[in-house]
This record gives sequence, C-alpha cells and structure tokens, in this order.
Amino acid sequence: MLRKPESTEYASYFGQYIKLVPEGYLADLLAEQSEQTKSMLDQVTEEQGSFRYAPGKWSLKEVLGHIADTERIMSYRLLRVGRGDQTMLPGFSEEAFVSGAAFDQQPLKYLIDELAVVRLSTLSLLSGMPDEAWMRKGNVNGIETSARALAYVIAGHELHHCRVIKERYLSAVR
Repeated sequence: MLRKPESTEYASYFGQYIKLVPEGYLADLLAEQSEQTKSMLDQVTEEQGSFRYAPGKWSLKEVLGHIADTERIMSYRLLRVGRGDQTMLPGFSEEAFVSGAAFDQQPLKYLIDELAVVRLSTLSLLSGMPDEAWMRKGNVNGIETSARALAYVIAGHELHHCRVIKERYLSAVR
C-alpha cells in the first residue's frame, strides 16, 4: 500500500482528499496524523469547542464528530470491499449525521479521545488486510471503488478538515 490509488479506483469527489495525502507508508502516516491532530487540539478549551466561524457552519465539536463518523463509515466500506463483498454500499448524509449526534452536548475531551479510538480501530483493520485485498473493488454509492482508495480517503479527509480547523477555527479563537 505504498502507492496512491489511480483515479479509476474512486469517485472523482474523493480526489480532493486523496491528493492531500503525502507519499509514504499509509499506516505510518495515519498513526502520525492521529498524534498531530491530538497535539493540535490539546490546548483548545471547552468554550472554543463550541466556536462557529460563521452562522450556519458547524462548531469545532461538530467538525471533530464529523471526522470520526466519516472515518467509521469509510473503514466499514473498506472492510466490506477488502473482504470481497460486492453488495452496493449506500452513500450517507453528513448533515444528517451531524445534526443527529448532538456533538455540542458532548465534552470536547470525549470527542478528541473518540477520534483517537476510531483511528486505532482503523489501524487495526489495515494491519490485518491481506495484500491482495487493497486492489479489490466494490460498489460504493454507485461507483466502483478500491479498498486502497478508501484508506487514502480516510487520511485525506482528516487532513482537509485539520487545515480548515487551523485556518477557520483555531486562528479565530486564539
């Protein structure tokens, strides 16, 4: 799993995330990313977790919950595709997930810890995938998608949101 997926392995929408992932061993990058995200969030206060950079935008807590939920969904898809399951996997509404979760009612520390736990689960899944599983493809929301691409989406999605957190949340509250 040293090479990024080809554009034929995923929906074009996922390209925005995959292009953010640097070259290297993906499991190591994911582990480092988890530490970097935790370090970035260590000094954020509970009050800052409720910050919204504009009306109608998610709070920082909601962004963190969204990252964890999306990683869970992508990991589940990766598991199904990597195991050779050809069942069509549906899309999901990120807005419905966030509005249905009440992330703003949860302690910020819980959400930060939850991100770390979800990442440990993802790393465990990746470590148990046989080599041939990475190139298996399945139907994800009507698009043929490889297990490898889903792993890269996980990394790139968090990179994307961490950049948004730094630029629009942390710069405004510090």
